[in-house]
Amino acid sequence: MGSQLKRRARTEVAKDDFSGRLATLDDPAGRASEAYRSLRASLLRTLTMAPPAVVVLTSPGPSEGKSTTCANLGVALAQAGYKTLIMDCNLRTPLLHKVFGLSNSYGLVDVLTNGHSLQDLLREPPLANLNIVTAGPIPPNPTELLGSRRFSEVVREARTRFDYVLLDSAHLLAAGPPSIGTFADPLELASRADGVLLVLDAQDTTRDALRRTMHTLESAGSSILGLVVNNVEPTRRGLT
Repeated sequence: MGSQLKRRARTEVAKDDFSGRLATLDDPAGRASEAYRSLRASLLRTLTMAPPAVVVLTSPGPSEGKSTTCANLGVALAQAGYKTLIMDCNLRTPLLHKVFGLSNSYGLVDVLTNGHSLQDLLREPPLANLNIVTAGPIPPNPTELLGSRRFSEVVREARTRFDYVLLDSAHLLAAGPPSIGTFADPLELASRADGVLLVLDAQDTTRDALRRTMHTLESAGSSILGLVVNNVEPTRRGLT
């Protein structure tokens, strides 16, 4: 397990900086912003191909900071001059609209079900090079929508228009013992992407959950690009 982690990019966000805020805009000179710039640099080194690239952000369980990480990484890429799209593909508990202070009355679900185009749904916050697609109304069939041909078409279109496309996903592991299984949403997204960033909470994510998540993704043929470890206490290293 240790050697697996060392071969991948790893970025840590200290506990005091892990607040769910958009630090890259609110405090660009702060420690958290520097951590996200380090993540940007690690990602660009890991993605050896030239843009465009599509990256999924997921986590073993809920509330581990993946939406905050997705938003801040997207801002960091845009600040470096890359044309970036952040798409909220968490059709179960979407959060990106809250991070950016946007309405979620319409979004990706409308592109997939109501005939809207990607252009119709692009949101542009007050930052050059950055666009947002919110999730929209929560559907009864999120996995089927993300596994649809229409979603594949949306991702292909996004590749033609942006340097980097970040897909915020639902978490992978279902609550309860391992026999309960997994949510297929991140696997559907990963099958259309160039790689996956795993987001963890240093205080809550267990090594067993991380192992199961990595095994599930790799068994499905997904490329794990790196780890983002949130909520790190300076005196406590590693996961439980």
